[in-house]
Amino acid sequence: MRIIDEYTTQVLTIGAINVVVALGLNLISGFTGQLALGHAGFMAVGAYTTAALVMKLGVPIFPAIFGGGLISALFGLLIGLPTLRLRGDYLAIVTLGFGEIIRVIMINLTEITGGPAGLKGIPPFTTNFYWRPVVSFAIAYLFLVLVITLISNLLKSSPGRAIVSIREDEIAANAMGINVFYYKMFAFTLSAFIAGLGGGLYAPFFGYLSPNMFNFQKSVEFLIIVVLGGMGNLTGTVLAGFGLTYLQEFLRFLQDYRLVIYPLILIVLMLFQPSGLMGLFGNREFSLAGLAEQVNQLLFRKDPAEKAGEK
Repeated sequence: MRIIDEYTTQVLTIGAINVVVALGLNLISGFTGQLALGHAGFMAVGAYTTAALVMKLGVPIFPAIFGGGLISALFGLLIGLPTLRLRGDYLAIVTLGFGEIIRVIMINLTEITGGPAGLKGIPPFTTNFYWRPVVSFAIAYLFLVLVITLISNLLKSSPGRAIVSIREDEIAANAMGINVFYYKMFAFTLSAFIAGLGGGLYAPFFGYLSPNMFNFQKSVEFLIIVVLGGMGNLTGTVLAGFGLTYLQEFLRFLQDYRLVIYPLILIVLMLFQPSGLMGLFGNREFSLAGLAEQVNQLLFRKDPAEKAGEK
């Protein structure tokens, strides 16, 4: 017996996949401070690579998903090498072009991608039709937990602190002996890998891929999630990712008017809450340890008069 209905399960699964890709974007744009506008392109590479590995070569689904992530990381490496040495908005311009180029390639590479008609018949996570939504849900959240764990542990490490220092002041980081180009490349390549994993999850979940699923609007959606949640905040990205996914379903009847609504959301947010949703809470990160500490203080905190009596 299912606890939640099939439709809600599917929406939650799509939300988890969107959050995975948005976390990858937040790594490069939020924590490293390098604006990227083409993560739908990396997602497309991961999705089509996963589908090709499974359908053409018979690779099992999980290795195929990681294979899609690795190919996306390779594309990230190739894009980052000439652009991340430069300052300014070069990365944003190049990634924007990359996303559109990938989409055009997918349209014309009909033998592999199915062209404009799309690629059909991608094997799902399980052949059991009844349990398929539940299995997809569980796998998507497994990858979400893995990505959150990976990024949060990275940020606590020396490379993570180096990455954040680049965002704060690139010149000062360079003066302190940090190899700025290396850490930019590392963050961008890892970001592309994570986006590729999200694309790899898309393929078996939908069972169908179309180039229009990875258009520029999709990249803008990921950027909105990152900005809405707060640049450089994992908790905010998770909350905004699920919130925007539900908003999309709620506004589905508006169809193309969503193209107007999303930019309006960004404009209003930048005007009234530029630090995102988590800026309302001091840009704090949620953690179970932190929550336990707050509960402990609330339950066992002693009044000043009580403390004075003990003395």
